[in-house]
Amino acid sequence: MKIGIKVGDIMTRNFISVKPSTPILECAKKMVKKRVGSLILKESDKLKGIITEGDIIWAMTKKSKKELSMIKAEDIAPKKLVTIRPSADLYQALQLMKRTKYRWLPVTVKGNVIGFLTLKDILRIEPSLFESASEIMQIREESEKLKRVKAGETFKEGICEECGNFDIIYKVDNRMLCESCRDAM
Repeated sequence: MKIGIKVGDIMTRNFISVKPSTPILECAKKMVKKRVGSLILKESDKLKGIITEGDIIWAMTKKSKKELSMIKAEDIAPKKLVTIRPSADLYQALQLMKRTKYRWLPVTVKGNVIGFLTLKDILRIEPSLFESASEIMQIREESEKLKRVKAGETFKEGICEECGNFDIIYKVDNRMLCESCRDAM
């Protein structure tokens, strides 16, 4: 199935990048400043990797404060790189994202990185692909709801009698409470 829209038409051309030797604490600061969840690692326009906020969080939980200051982006970036050509159809990009479980793809031509494509970019242009994309995205709230349904727990939406928030409410001791208030009891 082709959509007729090429990756090169919607990719981000002004992506945020750093050198592979950049310390991860500097990468984290750059992500916060630029409000992005990942950075392209490149040297002389050659793609060397990608580092995500998840990679940085992983390093922060596994390493001491002293070690963190010495870790470079290339040390924790995934070794396997999955890329796509700018001439590829958006549907091909989505299928590749599905297969690899990545929500982003660097766009390359002969090893040179020229753009960056995210799942958000695709859905912004072609919302009808949400069904296909939902397999990639991890919608925690929905999976939590399904767990409650399978456990036989009944719930409905309404106003919590304790905090006054509109949420999924549960009957607890003849009171209607949201999950937070219920768990706090």
